[in-house]
Amino acid sequence: MPDDRASGDYVQSLERGLAVLRAFDGRHPTMTLSDAAKATGLTRATARRLLHTFVMLGYMTNDGKLFALTPKVLDLGYAYVSSLQLSDIAIPHMENLSAKVHESISAAVLDGDEIVYVARVTTQRIMTISLSIGSRLPALWTSMGRAILSGLTDERLDEFLATAPMRPPTTRGLTDLEALRKEIRSARQHGFVLVDQELEEGVRSVAAPLRDRSGNVLAAMNISTHAGRVTLKELRATIVPMLLATTAEINSQLARR
Repeated sequence: MPDDRASGDYVQSLERGLAVLRAFDGRHPTMTLSDAAKATGLTRATARRLLHTFVMLGYMTNDGKLFALTPKVLDLGYAYVSSLQLSDIAIPHMENLSAKVHESISAAVLDGDEIVYVARVTTQRIMTISLSIGSRLPALWTSMGRAILSGLTDERLDEFLATAPMRPPTTRGLTDLEALRKEIRSARQHGFVLVDQELEEGVRSVAAPLRDRSGNVLAAMNISTHAGRVTLKELRATIVPMLLATTAEINSQLARR
């Protein structure tokens, strides 16, 4: 869509309020007024009004100096996850699969050039990246990202590749557009994606798409393994079939909702 920020339909104060909310994260769980203004590029006066509005609405607390989010903020994100109806259907299957393979299972959706985690069942932690619901990772170097991208038409995939940042997290990450296009098209053909240490050294993962009743890809589910424990041959021979069987069961339920 065109940028309509100059039109009368665009509410700049809402944009600024959301920027203040998003400034709080795991590295910045609390902030002073000055911190919030600096993090968002807003004036102190504007930041102050927004912060105190969030306090009055119950989305933040303030001890006189530090501001912090309250659990009420979770309502905003949960509304989206709940509307998908994905977690309710997928999590029992994810838990069952995780118990069989003894690995962590995740589900994510695409947002811009990133994937966002919407469901996760963990076993032992194999990644140095701390992942939870709402975590974001670059789509191009994750198995779930490529699985979701495999649902795009060639035209839309070309548009995505033309604008996505080419900054792989590891030296193993593909940066050649034709190689990336080939990997994603292969996923479209075979129904799964395997990513070998492109996101993080020592981590391998496989993912398959999750589809709605019309067959459109709405999310993806993956299994993450440690490269030192599971070989590529074992991953393809043992784990991939189990992943595909589980996603087929989930897709069958999603098609009936």
